[in-house]
Formats: sequence, C-alpha cells, structure tokens
Amino acid sequence: MNQLYLISGISKQGFHQWLDRELKRKEELMQLLPIIMQIRDEHPRLSCREIYFMLMPRYTGRDRFEAFCYSHGYKVESQKNWHRTTDSLGVIRFPNLLMEIDELTGINQVWVSDITYYQIGQEVYYLTFITDLFSRAIVGCCASKSLLTEETTLQALGLALKARRIGKDSGLVIHSDGGGQYYSKKFTTLTASFGMCNSMGVDVYENPHAERVNGTIKNDYLKPYQPKNFNELETMLKKVVNLYNTVRPHKSLGRMAPYMFEDLINRGLLTKTWVVNKKKKVTKKEKVNINII
Repeated sequence: MNQLYLISGISKQGFHQWLDRELKRKEELMQLLPIIMQIRDEHPRLSCREIYFMLMPRYTGRDRFEAFCYSHGYKVESQKNWHRTTDSLGVIRFPNLLMEIDELTGINQVWVSDITYYQIGQEVYYLTFITDLFSRAIVGCCASKSLLTEETTLQALGLALKARRIGKDSGLVIHSDGGGQYYSKKFTTLTASFGMCNSMGVDVYENPHAERVNGTIKNDYLKPYQPKNFNELETMLKKVVNLYNTVRPHKSLGRMAPYMFEDLINRGLLTKTWVVNKKKKVTKKEKVNINII
C-alpha cells in the first residue's frame, strides 16, 4: 500500500481523510432520503436545487445532492413513483415484522418511529417520534438541528427506553422506514442490548401510524403555536406531546387519550386486541375489540 501511495502521489493520511469524507457524504445522503420524500410530498413541483437550499447538508455539495435526488426519481420532469425511494443498493434493510404479527394485546410490544422536518423561517429542524402501536402514546421524541443518529433516533429511543423501563430481553419490535438512522451501527447496538427486534417497511405506506403522528403534531399543534426558534420548538414539542398523550381523544381508543387508555388497561378495567396484519381476514368485531370491565 505504501508503494501505491507513492505512485499516486497521495499520502496515506490524505487518502484516509478523503475516505472519511466520502463515507460521511454517503451516510448523510441516505439519512436525508426520507426527509426529501416528505418535502416532495408536500411540494410536488419543488426542484431538487430548492430542496438542497432548504436542507443545506453539511457534507454534500449542491451538484452531488441534485445527482443523488435524480438517481432516486426526484427530478421534477420525471413522472416516476417517487414514494418508493428508500430502497437502494448498499442499504441495510430489516424485514417488515409487522407482516408476521397477528395481533397486539398490550403496550411495549411494537413501537413505530419516524423522522420528519419542521421549518422555521429559512432554518430546517428535525423531529423524531417513537409511538407505542398498542396505546398510540408517544413514548420518546426529540427535536434536533441535524440528522445525525446521535441527535435523532438514538436520543429518542434512549428516552423511550428510560420512560418505559424496558428490560434487557424485551423482545420489543421497533418498526420504521428505511432511514439510515434506523440501521446505523450505534442504533442497532442499542436495540440489540435491549433484546429489541428491528423492523422496516419499504415505504411510508408500511409505516402509517408513525406518519400520522408526524402530521398531527406538526399541523395540529406546532404550526398553530408558531415557535420562532429552535429553543421554542424544543419547549413546545414537550408541551404538545404531553397534551397528545394525556388530553387529546383518539377515535381508535374509544375517544380516550393514550395515557387514560393505558391506565385502564393496567388496572384491568379494559381489554383491547389490535389486529396488526391487515391482510389477514378477520371480522369487524375482532378488529374493534374494546371491552370495559
């Protein structure tokens, strides 16, 4: 290798610095992919260049960013289905375990998660949510200035594990889309240490509950509250998540808030069974099985 460095005129240190930059660029682009999809979903004709200036990625230049978007079908002139964009070569993908689960009977069996963006003026920030699929309670969330795993999924999952007092052999399923933060080494090391099973959908249609939480918190709470900076966003996020969990009625929970629903479950005053795999043929009675004792 030393002779190759001499022949090429590149030092060993220079080569490794270049390699480190390339790895950071690749990681950043894969982390941005679900956010790009969300922006294009809300702004169907917004050019990739404008999306670049919205996000201003740390390690990726404008031209490389545009080329990456084009390669995933985001060019405005293209009429390709840009929803299915998180599955690409070199991406780690876990199986969709929700397709193997027939029903849920209690909390801390399946958590669903997603990352969305929130724009204040010219600044774009990111919101990460983890929701208990059984009770619909948001068990972990955070706001961040970047898409780094340490500031998004790792932080939100750490808060959720602590809040729910999850043990080391939980068997809990954590389901998400194909965002890079969910298959990063740091994230999977944490999930493995708690005996969690990683699950992924191919697109947003296989993670609908997480997507619904994104829209509710952003459109029903944060936008009307109009936070003016990141500090206000963090403060308001804690407030609205508490309102969501303790006050907001959920039609699927019999018009109860998630924590009220959980309280009745824990006290043995209510039973509930969710059918998870919608492809399984079940009766309407089985799907809506809420029994107050």
